[in-house]
Amino acid sequence: MEIVSKVREPLVTGGKTYKDITEDVCRPVEAAPNIKWLAGLGFALLLLVSGGYFLGEMLWYGIGKWGMNKSVEWAWDITNFVWWVGIGHAGTLISAVLLLFRQKWRTSINRAAEAMTIFAVICAAIWPVVHMGRPWLGAYWALPLPNAFGSLWVNFNSPLLWDVFAISTYFSVSLVFWFIGLIPDFATIRDRAIKPVPRLIYGMLSMGFNGSAKTWMHYESVSLILAGLSTPLVLSVHTIVSFDFATSVIPGWHTTIFPPYFVAGAIFSGFAMVLTLMIVTRKLYNLEDYITMEHIEMMNVIITVTGSVVGIAYITEFFIAWYSGVEYEQYAFVNRMTGQYWWAYWSMMTCNVISPQLFYFKGVRTNLYATFALSIVVNIGMWFERFVIIVTSLHRDYLPSSWVYFSPTIHDVMSYVFTFGLFFTLFLMFSKFFPVVNMAEVKSILRDSDSKVYRGRRTISDAVVPADHRTTEEEKARESVMA
Repeated sequence: MEIVSKVREPLVTGGKTYKDITEDVCRPVEAAPNIKWLAGLGFALLLLVSGGYFLGEMLWYGIGKWGMNKSVEWAWDITNFVWWVGIGHAGTLISAVLLLFRQKWRTSINRAAEAMTIFAVICAAIWPVVHMGRPWLGAYWALPLPNAFGSLWVNFNSPLLWDVFAISTYFSVSLVFWFIGLIPDFATIRDRAIKPVPRLIYGMLSMGFNGSAKTWMHYESVSLILAGLSTPLVLSVHTIVSFDFATSVIPGWHTTIFPPYFVAGAIFSGFAMVLTLMIVTRKLYNLEDYITMEHIEMMNVIITVTGSVVGIAYITEFFIAWYSGVEYEQYAFVNRMTGQYWWAYWSMMTCNVISPQLFYFKGVRTNLYATFALSIVVNIGMWFERFVIIVTSLHRDYLPSSWVYFSPTIHDVMSYVFTFGLFFTLFLMFSKFFPVVNMAEVKSILRDSDSKVYRGRRTISDAVVPADHRTTEEEKARESVMA
């Protein structure tokens, strides 16, 4: 009989066996696409094509199509870039950090979260490249090519070049980590494949994985090494993104709190996006027994914690601006709260600081509809956070004659829509052709979560003092007298 905590719900419900897990996870890959998946893909392609038209037109005529002007030289482009990089954080956090801490609740959601990281970083990388104006020269300008290829070396003093190294490293390690985790499940699909083409494709992807003890030992060793490499990258990549601002002299940007502030915000928004995707995925593929309310509640707890950290960071920024005694710095923060973009600031505060506090109520954090709505609210708030930091600091610079009000154009909006279309198209394609839940890891926790075991479990208190060995109060008193 298995002994589990009486305060922890099972991570796999429905009395699943090893065979059930294989069947449930492989079914979406092996069967024809269902109507829900086709509808979702159609909507994603609509976003991709409509947004792609405006993005292509902007590339043809130049980034003057965006609403940027003489003082607001960064606006939606870098706002979207920082937002998408933040979305990519939670995937590697769930996979790597929680793996190192042996958190079993990660097993059902880490696969989709890792995929989210890959696709979000791809969407993020689009913005700095497009921002250059001539993206076909982006690789030449950004990569450290020898001088023989041109007259100028890349500018290592530019924070945007730091982004190139940080994001490319993060993307490479995350991609390898994601692929390595897929190999055992590819081998399972290969062994089940009947048609020769799927058997050949999944056979190549599984890289000869045969399930022997030696193979598993090597697989787990590589997974742990990659988790160890990925963990500091989670912290470093958004720290470096924050340096884009912190190393400048713009009031509102030049602050040492940005690295931890950006990392907490990235984890905050990343987990919110994971929640949104997981809730949709469990409904799309009937995975309610694997992505349970226990998983959703645990992520809600992390969102509450990181949301509180973000709220403290907002307050700390104001305190430091006041304490610095620099009038330009103080004006920048007062202008954020009461200036022309007051609506963006208070939207940010409402979405990021107030709304996550609702998760303190168990009825809210265990309610699927409330969780789904709040996860979207958090992501809207985090977008406003980046918009507030970037635009409100630029539209009031040191020269009052250049003060302007930034308004996005249709090309700003539709370029953003294009990245949503790209993201959801990639995620839906992944969920159709790759196993969206990590079968191998879920099976490893089945004994702790099997409903048959759960029904017959004993609590820890029962196990420490078995019922047939318990002494009554009278027996205790008698033993005391005898002693």
